Amino acid sequence: MVILGIFVNRLGGFLHAFLVLFLVHDGYGSVQAGAALGANGVGSIAGVLLGGWLVGTVGARSAITWSMTLTAVLTAAVPMVHSYPLMLVVITALGASSQVYRPASAEVVSTGVPPQRQVMAFAMHRLALNLGTTVAPLLGAVLVAVSYDLLFWVEAIAALACAVISWRALPSPGHRRGHTRSVRSGGAGYVAVLRDTRYLLFLLGMALYAAVYIQYVSVLPLTVRDAEWSTYVYGGLIGVNGLVVISCELLVTRWTQHWPGRVAAVCGIAMVAGGVAMYAVPPHLAIFVMATVIWSLGETVCSPTMVAYPALMARPGMTGHYIGASQAAFGMGTALGPALGVAMWSAWGDAVWLLLGALALVAAAAVGTGMRNGRETTVVGGPEDDGTESDAAKAGV
Repeated sequence: MVILGIFVNRLGGFLHAFLVLFLVHDGYGSVQAGAALGANGVGSIAGVLLGGWLVGTVGARSAITWSMTLTAVLTAAVPMVHSYPLMLVVITALGASSQVYRPASAEVVSTGVPPQRQVMAFAMHRLALNLGTTVAPLLGAVLVAVSYDLLFWVEAIAALACAVISWRALPSPGHRRGHTRSVRSGGAGYVAVLRDTRYLLFLLGMALYAAVYIQYVSVLPLTVRDAEWSTYVYGGLIGVNGLVVISCELLVTRWTQHWPGRVAAVCGIAMVAGGVAMYAVPPHLAIFVMATVIWSLGETVCSPTMVAYPALMARPGMTGHYIGASQAAFGMGTALGPALGVAMWSAWGDAVWLLLGALALVAAAAVGTGMRNGRETTVVGGPEDDGTESDAAKAGV
């Protein structure tokens, strides 16, 4: 039911795809529209951090239900706001409220699935996200043809449906005293995460990987344009990525879930590095398609493990904070990556793809070093355990 709720929510995720077009249609300038999209991104990063905190405070059920309810209200309000400063406030708040569910839903998956099955569970979690994200722009285009107001109302209804599904399907939190003691023993909130130096290295690798991964929406279209190919070629390459991820990720995960976690993460990121570096060769359509297939397969190898890892290795009572921190790191990479990539492309042209490939290898090294090896740790609760490790040891992550 959680995965169904995620799919319903992402199916209504039109805002990010159509926000700029809506604001320009509503009379705002392109610079104002771009700033609003940036504000929405800042709110999204804050939202995942807030979601990690709320999971440990009010529980996943309440965090998802009330954040999605607020998302529905804010989404419906967007077309009714005609003051730009107020629009920025609403859109920033909307970016935050709409992302609270991500660490909360990941917390539900991690606590409801045995450690040895969590990589597959998170692959299904990602499948719901990817399916919803793929279909949403197509459905949104149909709604925009009728009315922008209809677009926002349908998205609001989808968010409200996600809230209802979560409230009915998820159990009450049953906040335990022992849970609170665990949180306190590990430090207050995200301060405890910041003290975990190995995990900070993993977060650095996650952010660098995200900055490389997101170049498919910034530098890749510029490369396609410079090759004097039509926009249909770019759309086709993006379609190849979606097809590979949606059709192959569960199949690949059935195989890679039995690998040591750091092996899957490093191998997958290395494949992404090789794929993006291939874009540096003189443009040839067959090579670009092959490059896209390679980095897309790399995404299916590393992403489920990297998404599952924070929950597997989190200190007792800190799962939400570790998940929130990892999602914030990924969000920061995707927010900063496009500007960095375009600046590098402007300076070095298509050679930037070699630099991005090298940056991905740095990300692989950081992730591989930051991920703990289960054979080097003790199981939580054992006589030699100091409380700094978790079921990651049993899962081999």
